[in-house]
Amino acid sequence: MTTQTDTPGARYGGTGGPVMSARERTARTLGDRIGVRVFLVAMSLLFLLPIYWMIITSLKSNEELGITPATLFPKVLHWGNYIEAFRAFPFATYFGNSLLITVLSVIGSIISNLIVAYGFSCIDWRGRDKVFYVVLATLFIPFPIALIPTFDLFAWLHWINTLLPLVVPNFLGSAFFIFLLRQFLLQIPREHLDAARIDGASEARILWQVVFPMARPAVAAVAIFTAVGAWNDFLGPLLYLQDEAKQTLAIGIQAFRSTHDVQFNLLMAASLMILAPLVILFFAAQKYFIRGITLGSFK
Repeated sequence: MTTQTDTPGARYGGTGGPVMSARERTARTLGDRIGVRVFLVAMSLLFLLPIYWMIITSLKSNEELGITPATLFPKVLHWGNYIEAFRAFPFATYFGNSLLITVLSVIGSIISNLIVAYGFSCIDWRGRDKVFYVVLATLFIPFPIALIPTFDLFAWLHWINTLLPLVVPNFLGSAFFIFLLRQFLLQIPREHLDAARIDGASEARILWQVVFPMARPAVAAVAIFTAVGAWNDFLGPLLYLQDEAKQTLAIGIQAFRSTHDVQFNLLMAASLMILAPLVILFFAAQKYFIRGITLGSFK
């Protein structure tokens, strides 16, 4: 008759760690998940606090803004602040200019960066990687160094006081976006490309009919980054646009602030109207944006 001895191996197993039952492992996993979610909710509330403060400030009256301590919710919702802020400066004109610049910039960025990234990832040619490293090296050029030469170039082309300096550079590619798209395109199976070439498809047709549908997540990420940069651009319109009718919302809100800085409710209302299109764009393309960033970060 054998007796069961309480040995370390019986209690801890061969790995030297304690053996947990299925119920204990489930409880531990559930506890970890709950802890992570509580942390994420707390951090999201922390980041959403400024947005909440903008919203409630935009709905307060001038009298309620002077109350100390500040109220956490308006006593009366003044939706008319948005109408007053819209009429306080040429919001519709500035909005149209910003929208036009943003749309053209997104189109140019997608076309140029996707073509260049396709050449660096899906076509084999001598010196490809070396040229790609040269393109990446341009990321380390400080922007102030190129500011004056770029302005002189646009002045020589007689592009000052036009939208061209704000749009055309996006049709010439960006080192960061080329890198992002290239990393994503390297994951596309080469068998798809080789099969298309065997069928007689040109490189342009392969790019737009085979590669582009597969690269939509990365393209969406590039589109969002470009749209946010063009919509919020302040220095570009400040340098190149002199006519008030051609100014953008970034310049308009600054001019509005200089004349209505005491009326924080109108300032927050105007800021929220400027912020709203970007929020809508992000949530509309959120799925593709996250896939483009995560899948393009490794091969």
